Amino acid sequence: MGICYYIESILGDPSETARIEFTEAQKVNLYVGTQSNGQDHETVYRQILHEDTGISINDINIVQGDSDLIPTGGGTGGSRSVTTQGTATKATAAKAIKQFELFLTEHHGLKEISFDLGAFRSNSSNIVITITEAANLARKLNRQDLLIVSQTTTLPGRSYPNGCHICEVEIDISTGTTEVVKYTVVDDLGTLINPMLARGQVHGGVVQGIGQAINEHVVYDENGQLLTATFMDYSLPRADNIPLIEFYSEPVPSTANPLGMKGCGEAGTVGALSAVANAVQDALWEHGIHQVDMPFTPIRVWSWLNSNDNSVAKLKN
Repeated sequence: MGICYYIESILGDPSETARIEFTEAQKVNLYVGTQSNGQDHETVYRQILHEDTGISINDINIVQGDSDLIPTGGGTGGSRSVTTQGTATKATAAKAIKQFELFLTEHHGLKEISFDLGAFRSNSSNIVITITEAANLARKLNRQDLLIVSQTTTLPGRSYPNGCHICEVEIDISTGTTEVVKYTVVDDLGTLINPMLARGQVHGGVVQGIGQAINEHVVYDENGQLLTATFMDYSLPRADNIPLIEFYSEPVPSTANPLGMKGCGEAGTVGALSAVANAVQDALWEHGIHQVDMPFTPIRVWSWLNSNDNSVAKLKN
């Protein structure tokens, strides 16, 4: 049994830019400076913009990865994407709402305007106008300056995801094969805008950590020739190597950004390496093996178990 309490810091570039464009088709393009590569950031960005403006999620198009359309952006890395881009998106939405409030006051005589539940309301009348309808009015009056809104924000400091990983392994003494049979994660990732996506990222990170700890091993020969150059020789974790990963969230909102987020991109891997290593060390301790180093491939573990000197496990390559 192995346990790991981890803490990490996230951020990288603290600045990010968002741009909202209201189209003639009554849709919205949201231009972002980060690039999703499987995490489904697009869904979270749509959620944030929908919650702040009332625009239907189905009417929001996320534009990413096109440098002709997006001149600036800090990219994806360091678990920064949703935290920095979400903050910029919220600021841009607030800027758009403020501009439309002034527009409706100046050109339509509405007074004491407030924005709530996705629509502008005037205390002096019964008029209710959605932000998309306000954009259509601006287009008719040729107010193109209201149809594209951009804002750059900079976070004041880092956030610190943390949590606890518990791993149970079983080792076949006759072959040295190590199997992770149970895994539990309790994370403080701050506010979770989309818990399902956060859980998925943690699961993926844990799998990557298990792979690095047990399966993956880069080997060179004495001449420097890479011997594990293909997946025929370099072992990646597969479904039958991974147990059901239990995930629990105990969030404490971050004070370093208005979303209260702490990031989750690397959290799974950060905790998994030590949890697996500690579990393997725990299993081998009673056999007199008091030092183990990743990766825990079958040949390495078998060699430790069959070594004449088990006080310190040693094996080249």
